[in-house]
Amino acid sequence: MARHVLDHPELVRGRRVLDFASGSGLVAIAAARAGAARVEACDLDPFARAALDLNAALNGVEISWRAGDLIGAPLPEVEVLLAGDVFYERALSETALRWMSALAARGVLVLAGDPGRLYTPRSGLRERASYAVPASPEIEAASLLEATVYEVLPPPA
Repeated sequence: MARHVLDHPELVRGRRVLDFASGSGLVAIAAARAGAARVEACDLDPFARAALDLNAALNGVEISWRAGDLIGAPLPEVEVLLAGDVFYERALSETALRWMSALAARGVLVLAGDPGRLYTPRSGLRERASYAVPASPEIEAASLLEATVYEVLPPPA
């Protein structure tokens, strides 16, 4: 997802961006470096904020933080939602897709990055790009993963 944002800065340039499930902040940092007007990051992991703060400082960018589960919660005004690797559990995949589809219906550009997880939805997504991404064999089944960036579509009318 970060590579896609850096390769296509027009997706975020001058826009308000939320990096959902931000982890260490890699995608949020890419959005800030690509010229987003404002970047906010969120994650459930309590250690993610510390990692984000350190990484943002090292990269000379400013990123604000929202804690907690944002699925279904009122969001700040965002124009782009970037979600990396959220399809790894069935329940989360279904819930996240419904929420992200509703945001897309409101005009938010929603992009989801996925490294080939089992519960990636088979509908409601449009492929935008695909990348070969190095992975840790201690965590993943392979040392190279095919990661796809999808646009989340609004629900069918």
